[in-house]
Amino acid sequence: MSTQTTKQLPIPPHFDAKKVGEVWRVLYEERSHDAQAWAKKHNIAPAAKDKTRICLMVIDAQNTFCIPKFELFVGGRSGTGAVDDNVRLCEFIYRNLGLITTIYPTMDTHTAMQIFHSLFWVNDAGEHPAPMTIISLDEVQKGVWKVNPAIAHSVAGGNYLGLMRHASHYVDKLSDGGKYPLIIWPYHAMLGGIGHALVSSVEEALFFHAIARNSQTGFEIKGGNPLTENYSVLRPEVLEGADGRPIAQKNARFIQKLLEFDAVIIAGQAKSHCVAWTIDDLLTEIVAQDPNLAKKVYLLEDCTSPVVVPGVIDFTDPADAAFKRFADAGMHIVKSTQPIETWADITL
Repeated sequence: MSTQTTKQLPIPPHFDAKKVGEVWRVLYEERSHDAQAWAKKHNIAPAAKDKTRICLMVIDAQNTFCIPKFELFVGGRSGTGAVDDNVRLCEFIYRNLGLITTIYPTMDTHTAMQIFHSLFWVNDAGEHPAPMTIISLDEVQKGVWKVNPAIAHSVAGGNYLGLMRHASHYVDKLSDGGKYPLIIWPYHAMLGGIGHALVSSVEEALFFHAIARNSQTGFEIKGGNPLTENYSVLRPEVLEGADGRPIAQKNARFIQKLLEFDAVIIAGQAKSHCVAWTIDDLLTEIVAQDPNLAKKVYLLEDCTSPVVVPGVIDFTDPADAAFKRFADAGMHIVKSTQPIETWADITL
């Protein structure tokens, strides 16, 4: 008989929904003692004993995307999207503490000299493109935007011509692959910076889960390659350089790890970008292996929001269309407030 806790649990008293939109220090020692006491009080067994193994993948729940006034806050149409999403996400984790076997947070991770950052590009006047500039293949071919020669030493060992060839090839591959065009993003999720860190309330919930369930949090880092973007944690946007040699590879290890679970729950930011492309890549792998595996994937639709810049761009409709496509393929769209035992195709 399974010792897995199937009932929903109360929210621990330390959780404060009003603080989810703020940055603060997690009190690890206190939380560790609290989590152990909580597990004992509610008879929460170690995750290793789970009969039904459930994974929660939390995509890029970092300050840079989830805290108002940070670089790429995902407000959605409501203007408070990511904050509201993370309140629900934390509550979902706490309520289902005895059911979630392992949590995998992905972390967008960048440095200054990357192909989607301003410093990488320059025009004849010596100006760098402003954030949110779209760089087209035509502009690269005509020399409107060129690779900044000053970065060649740091990025390509001084091979400026090779870097230029790669830049042209890269923008061409994006257009061929039906991906988003090359967008110059504001500097964000900078390695070592406060924007790179997980949202404090989410970090606390993940730590609490790790202690209560004796289950190591599985951090997945993405986005550090200077020569390609990495919306998806499962594979970069472009895999090879202009010479056909690989510059990156898909995350086969993590893909296989996910598909070994009985259920994979996905939440995070942003629904229109990193979430959508990660699910899309996962679906591609599923279709290649066994389309029926799509039934083990559950999308927490109330714990993710699309990119919306009022008066500029609104990715809500494309994001919703992507989720409909995922559902049509067999994935389940669920809400965090629905008890997991009521979800279709899951047996506890």
